[in-house]
Amino acid sequence: MSKRPTIADIASQAGVSTGAVSYALNGRPGVSAATRDRILAIAKEIGWHPSVAARSMAGSRVNAVGLILARPARVLGMEPFFMQFISGVESVLSANRTALLLQLVPDHDAADEAVRFWWAERRIDGVLVMDLWADDQRPALLAELGVPAVIVGRPRKGLDLPAVWSDDAAAIDSVVDYLVTIGHRRIARVAGLPSLEHTQIRTAAFQAAAERHKLDSAPVVSTDYTWEEGAQATRRLLTSADRPTAITYDNDLMAVAALSVAHELSISVPDQLSIVAGDDSQLCLVQHPSITALARDIVDYGARTAQAMLDLVADGRTGVHQTPTATLIPRASTAAAP
Repeated sequence: MSKRPTIADIASQAGVSTGAVSYALNGRPGVSAATRDRILAIAKEIGWHPSVAARSMAGSRVNAVGLILARPARVLGMEPFFMQFISGVESVLSANRTALLLQLVPDHDAADEAVRFWWAERRIDGVLVMDLWADDQRPALLAELGVPAVIVGRPRKGLDLPAVWSDDAAAIDSVVDYLVTIGHRRIARVAGLPSLEHTQIRTAAFQAAAERHKLDSAPVVSTDYTWEEGAQATRRLLTSADRPTAITYDNDLMAVAALSVAHELSISVPDQLSIVAGDDSQLCLVQHPSITALARDIVDYGARTAQAMLDLVADGRTGVHQTPTATLIPRASTAAAP
């Protein structure tokens, strides 16, 4: 028996997105008259007919939540944060017989296309939005499409979308305050992707704290969160003329890489260099010396996000949920400035 034509087949022949096909077939605005006519003609030509099963599901739940991440698969597998967050999400969704549909894409344009396709095919009840960029258009797009969404990050002005967030600025303040208290005046920051909203919030907080304490130097180096770029940034900082006595990192993976680079350069940790990780995990505990880190309950963070999603789908309940601010846990990788 031949394969039943789908809207993906129509989209391929028409050279448009599946979202545009969905708009045209359902008589919704969003495509030009010429594009609509072309899509309808192709649908008729290839014998497409609406799925009775899909129609019967319209307005009902499919018991699935989407999560689309614009991250390389190798980074996702290496960063403990994502594994802990997803396990928290799953702990709530699975208890409510709801599946998590996860997809990795190269960029936000691909993320937009993926969510349009999922929504047009009625594969999800809603979507979790992570890794927000400062100028991110996804929340507005989701609101326009009518896709239930929960933002993992600060709430967006003008959009009535629930948000689950933590105060990154306050956490960064606590790190700088601690390092200054134990005598450090040259403190560097190895940050994540500079286009991400939470990276910009953390960097702004770091620079404000450096100015408040009148530090001698406070350079910021941007990376992609990987071990390799974390090591490169550390090597560059530790071979500079104005070498920092303390470095903070946006995640645990880069902080572990820093230990390796310090050993390579014969720089003693913590006697000559203090290291702080922005995330806490088993990686920080099994190192020698163990790594000072910002700790928070990431599993709980994921669970709260999933519950906000279920509440939104069940009864349209929205709201802003602030999780506890990360707490600095001093360990053996930090000491008084040399």
